Amino acid sequence: MSYLKFDKNLMINLEQSLPKEMLRTNQAGAYHCTTVVDCNTRKQHGLLVIPIPELDNTNHVLLSSMDVSVIQHGASFNLGLHRYQGGVYSPNGHKYIREFDCESVPRTTYRVGGVILTKEKMFISHENRILIRYTLVEAHSPTTLRFRPMLAFREVNQLVMANNNLDPSCPEVANGVSCCLYKGYPNLYMQFNHKPEWHYEPNWYNGFEYIKDMERGVPYVEDLWVPGYFEIPIKKGESIIFSAGISEISPRSLSKMYEKEISTRTCRSSFFNCLKNAAKQFYLRDKDGMFMLSGYPWGKVLARNTFMSLPGNTIAIDHRADFEAIMATAAKALQNYMETGRTDHRIHGIDLPDIPLWCIWALQQYSKAYGSDDARREYLPLAGEIIEYLLDNRHPNFQVQPDGLVRSIGTDTPVSWMNASLYGKPVVPRTGYLVEFNALWYNALMFAAQLMEGQDAYTSLKERVIATAESLKPAFISTFLNDYGYLFDYVNDNYADPSVRPNMAVAIGLDYSPLDRRQRKSVLDVVTRELLTPKGLRTLSPKSFGYRPSYVGSPEDRELALHNGSARPWLFGFYADAYLRVFGHSGVSYIDRMLIGYEDEMTQGCIGSLSQLYDGNPPFSGRGAISHATNVAGILRTITTLKKFNL
Repeated sequence: MSYLKFDKNLMINLEQSLPKEMLRTNQAGAYHCTTVVDCNTRKQHGLLVIPIPELDNTNHVLLSSMDVSVIQHGASFNLGLHRYQGGVYSPNGHKYIREFDCESVPRTTYRVGGVILTKEKMFISHENRILIRYTLVEAHSPTTLRFRPMLAFREVNQLVMANNNLDPSCPEVANGVSCCLYKGYPNLYMQFNHKPEWHYEPNWYNGFEYIKDMERGVPYVEDLWVPGYFEIPIKKGESIIFSAGISEISPRSLSKMYEKEISTRTCRSSFFNCLKNAAKQFYLRDKDGMFMLSGYPWGKVLARNTFMSLPGNTIAIDHRADFEAIMATAAKALQNYMETGRTDHRIHGIDLPDIPLWCIWALQQYSKAYGSDDARREYLPLAGEIIEYLLDNRHPNFQVQPDGLVRSIGTDTPVSWMNASLYGKPVVPRTGYLVEFNALWYNALMFAAQLMEGQDAYTSLKERVIATAESLKPAFISTFLNDYGYLFDYVNDNYADPSVRPNMAVAIGLDYSPLDRRQRKSVLDVVTRELLTPKGLRTLSPKSFGYRPSYVGSPEDRELALHNGSARPWLFGFYADAYLRVFGHSGVSYIDRMLIGYEDEMTQGCIGSLSQLYDGNPPFSGRGAISHATNVAGILRTITTLKKFNL
């Protein structure tokens, strides 16, 4: 039985099926994303969504959807589904669905009278091309399939309205046609492995309604261009393969391409395999190097997310070479910033003060997985350069104080991962001494000292590192540990923020913590009691002022809720690290049970992945980006850690 399988009863119930989304990427920036019933509910949904560097740094929806109809005895049965203005669903093709599974590729089985038809979608790796294979499993009469493509040709966060500015021409190519609606876009080639009959009937289809955008309080209605339709007769047992890409392809190669691509897939036959597939979808390789996207459908390459998610999304799934490739690209950008002060055009936020600390943390995970000798050989020069840069106070917003603590100013611009802004100001104005910055700094110093062990060239720097760490440890405790047994979130001058936030979980989950075991347990108890949910740690305790558990409403409402109550799975990774350090083997069964909450998400939201955030109160609904790199990485790290305990 398939791990990700949904039956007829769920699929025909739109209240249950529409919230379930599926995502496929090509590891080069392009993706296909829609709901399991193929009804687009976001403007970012589409069959072929690709980056077009010649236009901008974002993705563009070329092919929005494809309606397929089964024709027998002159009667047409449309298998498509769309929501139009006024909440009208048409043509209600979901009522023909008998089954959907997503173990290797998304596969939908339809039944129309005596006809049984399957549809399988395959995104080609490192190429802007999607293949869809239709197989006629059963039919008692001559059958024809009609294909009606719906085109958008727009930036992924915009909408298109009916206009006269497009180019309606559709020149024929081998077994298909090509279209390019607007200047600056590439040609879209739509081809089949069998020769179709092309009917040119250009027209606008108006009033598509995207309910997820409606819920978010942003524009949600658009028109799509339909240039015409294809018709191909199909026999029982026969397969028709449709290709949509930005280059012409030989129709004869489609079957071989499909089979070759499917042979490389890891079946989503378990919780771990689902997350492994999700992790690889964040990879992005192009002429500039290899990167880690922060998430889908609107994620970018962010420096902090890259280093935070890198170990879980590579090392935890045994992709060492990918860790090294992504680290090489990110480290180059970081080193360039340290040397010149110039930011990177691809990796956003490389100038933020905690980026060097997260880089060191990622190197530490590499060292734990592959040994100190390999880490020293590969990354000691980088680690030494970062530590010396920070110790010399060359970062404009990372200032090491005489007692070893570090101070960053975040009153006007957010400096930490809690970076929500409203009306030009941080929603959570964390400034001064931030608890996770200082904990990461102590951890970085101690790990650097470990790497420098026995390295004569680093003797002088190692002495500075150890002296700073020895001074920092008591200063951290006296500054952040309060009389209630938990850590202040930040301290600025005479103000110590008492809000119970999850940043202290980072402080107790690191390999090197300024806190002893008893102090870690005290903090862990507070985190467990006030922040822990089945979907991660809340960003704010329900007992704290300003708690907003639900990430819903207008853009302003959602920005206020972003870091004031919503739960984040990636934080559970640090919570698990802390719990296992405090309780050892006796804590394994508890952490293992807590993972059930994340496994439940494999059939919710974006199936096989984890959302950006979850509501802080039951039923802990997923919100934001449908697939998020740091969350997938955090849970993968935890699963890997548990495996080591169980050896």
